[in-house]
Parts: sequence; structure tokens; C-alpha cells
Amino acid sequence: MTIGAGTKLGTYEILGPLGAGGMGQVYRARDTKLKREVAIKVLTDGFSRDAERISRFQREAEVLASLNHPHIAAIHELGVLDEFRFLVLELVEGETLSERITHGPIPINETLQIAKQIADALEAAHEKGIIHRDLKPANIKLTNSGNVKVLDFGLAKVREAEGAAASLSNSPTMVTAAPGMILGTAAYMSPEQAKGKETGRTADVWAFGCVLYEMLTGRAVFEGETVGEILAGVFKVEPDWRRLPPETPEGIRRLLRRCLQKDTTFRQRDIGDVRLEMDEALNGPLVDGHPVSSASRRRERVVWISTVALITLTAATVMVRAFRSAPPAPEVRLEINTPPTSDPTSLAISPDGLKIVFVANSEGRLRLWLRMLDSVTARPLTGTDGAQNPFWSPNSRSVGFFADGKLRRIDIDGGSVQTLANAYRGASGTWNHDSVILFARLGTGIFRVSDTGGEPVAVTQLAGARAVTSLRNSCPIIVTSSIGCEAVPKCVASMSVSSGPHKPVAYSMRIRE
Repeated sequence: MTIGAGTKLGTYEILGPLGAGGMGQVYRARDTKLKREVAIKVLTDGFSRDAERISRFQREAEVLASLNHPHIAAIHELGVLDEFRFLVLELVEGETLSERITHGPIPINETLQIAKQIADALEAAHEKGIIHRDLKPANIKLTNSGNVKVLDFGLAKVREAEGAAASLSNSPTMVTAAPGMILGTAAYMSPEQAKGKETGRTADVWAFGCVLYEMLTGRAVFEGETVGEILAGVFKVEPDWRRLPPETPEGIRRLLRRCLQKDTTFRQRDIGDVRLEMDEALNGPLVDGHPVSSASRRRERVVWISTVALITLTAATVMVRAFRSAPPAPEVRLEINTPPTSDPTSLAISPDGLKIVFVANSEGRLRLWLRMLDSVTARPLTGTDGAQNPFWSPNSRSVGFFADGKLRRIDIDGGSVQTLANAYRGASGTWNHDSVILFARLGTGIFRVSDTGGEPVAVTQLAGARAVTSLRNSCPIIVTSSIGCEAVPKCVASMSVSSGPHKPVAYSMRIRE
């Protein structure tokens, strides 16, 4: 039932409709007593006799009353008049975030400022044990002054109040009013929420990640024409990270991946830590109007220090060589802690020096794991079961590997896995700058294939049947034995590997001409 303009609910006069939600209509109204405009949310007539809906409506009022935060719309009153039950709320002028996104992706600096305020609001709610459970762009208002207000705590859950005895009938994914009805919004539901499981704070972290992704790209993470199609994406599809703007700071990319982990054991756990990431990105320097992540600043410092050190070392080397013969070649040592079940021979550092990929056991299966070198955690890469001998693309965005007798590649920002060519078990490879992958088949030779796939072409002749060939792409390094190939680069390395249970894997490398 729609309430017409001029209708009075006690001291409030309805001025016109503002919108509609799953539980009620929202109207602009005038408080004739205090001479101010307010928003009034009226419980839909069909729900006003439903005990569960009335209880949920009452709980929304109690939740809002317990929250006093500049980024959460305030409540003024819970009213009952004749057949009407209504909430009197702070009137927030401005457009919703959903309306703002219809104009296209939001610039990164503005996105981070909005996201920080959303995280502030969620952190305040979580500290009181309140989980929103329906965070989405349509429930976020942007005021004309640039302030953010989070709205609609109608599906909020108070963990302390409900406790372990909470009924699944209050789950936002359960059928309550009609077959197929979902309380909440499918595109922003975490996998566990969509399955009707008990939800915690990480459900809001997931929804926050969906909102942040949508602000940056102008598109929802999971799209579809039906709820079923959207939920299928939530359960099975990895976000398309290639949609993110190229200038997105690496720290924000990493945060998004953590927020949108389907497995809660790998997901970012605390929205407070998310807010700190926003603070760090916003308070850093700007390049062309875009924030530079702490990782980028650290890399700049490392490059500067390395440059100074290189100049100093070069000068010292020239002076020393004037008086004595050249000293032994320098040795570089890198130690990385990996799971005890990892394969120490299947590890590769990206050409940009920012990432490492290695093979380790996950859920009883060997697969590739990716770790940023400025992070202490790693994550498994979906679709890489049985992987061996990974190697990086020159742009550090893709990884080649071997599994089930095939040469494959995975784009780490897109999550898709492609089969490129047949390859024998135990093969290894390297990725050239001209979009060509060279890979070795043990006892057979070296072959080349396009990095988009195709029929491999032999490029070497072996000296004998006993020859063993191995390719590695760090330098690039090609370690060969009894091979007739004129394309061996001047930079060669010898590599030794040592490992043991619960011990780090250590690679020692001596570079020589």
C-alpha cells in the first residue's frame, strides 16, 4: 500500500516517496513539531501482521539506536499508529553509491575515500557485535558534502543477542515469504551466506570487497540475468581482476583478493585492518593524482638504495681491480619460508621482483601458491592441481607451468587457466619477450610455442640419447647438458637446493659471464 502526500502519521506529514526496500516503503516527511525533514520507513502492509517481520523491524530500530556514528544514518523514533509501523530516520540528501556508479568507474582517490568511510561504519557496527549482511551500493548514500552514510540495517544480525541458538529461519538466504525469495542481495552475498550457513564479520568483508571492486570497475564482481546465474558465479567463478584500472595500487589489488576469497580461512578477517589499508593508501604520495601504495614506496626506496649501492660497489670494484685481480663472483642468497609439503624445485620469482610462485600441498593436492614478497601470506591458485616447474611471463602477470603432461598458463589477475601444448612429465620452460615460450622435454629437446597456444616447434638437436635438458627463466637462466644450441645466453647460473621438514627452502645462486 502506498501512502499519499499529505498523509499524517502523528506529528509527521508525508511529502512523497523516496524508495522501496524488501520490507517497506521509504518516504520523505516533515516533522511538524521540530520543523525538520526526515525519512520514514513504513513496514509494508503485507508484513505488518507477520510476527517475524515485525521482530526484524523492531531489531532494525534497536540496532540503529545502538549505533552513533557519523557514517551511519541515525534513527529518531520507532512509531506505531493504527495499522502503520514505521521508523523515523535521518534524511540523507544526495545520490546512492549505486546511482553514482551508473556514470562509470569512480576515480581511485575518490573510491578510496568512500571505501574508508564505509569501512569506518562497518568497524563501528562490528565492535558492537552487529553484522550488516546487506551491504551494497544501493544501501550507501553519498551526501552533497562528500560524506558517506550506510543505510538499511534491516537484515543486521546481533551476534551477542542471537548467540549459538540463532535459527536458520533468520538467514538472509532462507525462503521465508515465498518460494525463491532471498532476503539480501545475491550479487553481494558471501558464499557461506548464500548457502544459508552461519555468517560472521567476514560476510561484511566480502560485501565490502564487492562494493570496492564495483567502484573501481563500474561493474559488479558477479553478474547474471537471474539470481541462479549470479549465485553460480559467487560459488565457482573467480573475479576478473583484469577489469581493475592499471593505476590501481598493488596494496589495494592485494586487499581485494583477500576480501573476495571464497574460503573464509583465507579471507581478510577484520574490517578494521581493511580501514588501515585505506588510510595507508590515502595518506601516501600521489603520482598523476593517484595514490601510491606502501609497497610501491618501499620498492622505490629499495631501488634508490640499490642504485646507490650499485654505484658504490662499481666504484669500489674499479679501485680494487687496479691493485689486485678480480675477487670471486658475488653470491646472492634468498630465503623463503614455505609449507613443509612444498616442492623445493618448483619455485619462481617474478621478473619485477615482487611476487613468488611455488608448488605446495593444498587440501591433499599439489598446486601453485602465489605470494607477494612484501606479504607474509600466500594463496593457492585455483585450477593448478598437479602443477610442476612454474615460470613467469616477462611482464610478471602470468605463470606458465606443467601439469598432467600439458604446458599451461594462468593469468594471476584473471584466474583463468589455458592449455597451450602437450609436454612430457618433468618438462621445464622459459618465457621470452616476443610472446614465445621455450620448453624442454626431458631427453628430447627444446621446443617453442606461442604463449597463446599452438603446435610446438623443435628448435634444438640433442647430442645424444643420454642428454638432459632444463630451462629456467631467471636471468634468463638456461642450464644445459650435452645440447647443441647456439642460443644459450651469456648469463648462466648454477643453483643448489636444500630443504627439510619444517625448514626454509634456500636457493644459492652464483652469477658469472
